[in-house]
Amino acid sequence: MPCLATSDRYSIQLPAGHRFPIAKYALIREQLLWQGIAPPEDFYDPGFCAEEDILRVHSEDYWHRVRDLHLTPAEVRRLGLPQSPELVRRSLSSSAGTVQSARKALEHGIGLSLAGGTHHAFRDRGEGFCVLNDIAIAAAHLLHHKLARQVLVVDLDVHQGDGTASIFQHEPRVFTFSMHAGANYPLRKEQSDLDIALDLGTDDATYLQILEETLPPLLAQTRPDFIFFQAGVDVLATDKLGKLALTQAGCRRRDEYVLRLCQQHQLPVAVSMGGGYSEQLRDIVDAHCNTFRVAYEVFGG
Repeated sequence: MPCLATSDRYSIQLPAGHRFPIAKYALIREQLLWQGIAPPEDFYDPGFCAEEDILRVHSEDYWHRVRDLHLTPAEVRRLGLPQSPELVRRSLSSSAGTVQSARKALEHGIGLSLAGGTHHAFRDRGEGFCVLNDIAIAAAHLLHHKLARQVLVVDLDVHQGDGTASIFQHEPRVFTFSMHAGANYPLRKEQSDLDIALDLGTDDATYLQILEETLPPLLAQTRPDFIFFQAGVDVLATDKLGKLALTQAGCRRRDEYVLRLCQQHQLPVAVSMGGGYSEQLRDIVDAHCNTFRVAYEVFGG
């Protein structure tokens, strides 16, 4: 039975014309309910992330400057979001959503967060709309509490999971896999345990072939007992920042392939939404909702 972490805190006020589609968080929840994909009782508010969880992956100096609104103007520009108390609460709640989704996955096989995937947050800085690295926080939480032995991060956002790769570069218990557009943000890539840089314009067939040739041997090699799936939908051809050429159907097939593989191998999986920047907000919302629709189809409702 999937459970969905969500909160009104995920939606905050941003300056008019800001390119981050903050409206998607509330709209996705509304669409999941309206289309009958998820019943109201499956949604829950995850609360706030504990500071001890944050400090396992972020430096005390960085976290305290985020908390106290003391980021420099240069840091705020790199982040791409104005600092505010609401942004702090949003980041704490989004990170809690992934932590709780990981715990739900241990109970039910899958846990879903209607936010998260903030993989550009490094130990000591935020970048690319990412304040705290929710997947890193949740992975470290599982390892600290001995709830997982070996974690695999499957990051299929169109942008490399550079912050996650950097945070875990010396942690053998977390294997980071990122499949992303090569000639795209971030300009300076980090080294994941496995990086696949795709050609610009990669279509459904090529993308899915590469994924299907990569994941099964990767599971055999790493032998994980927990998976974090970053399911960014900025791989769509309609995405303004993506530069790949997947259709809605191809993106959905990607999600179905990953989740069925987890289900077949009885690997608990925590899903975070990641990015999506299509011109039409409905394209973003539909693609994210497809991820959750597939989760209910594969793991049952």
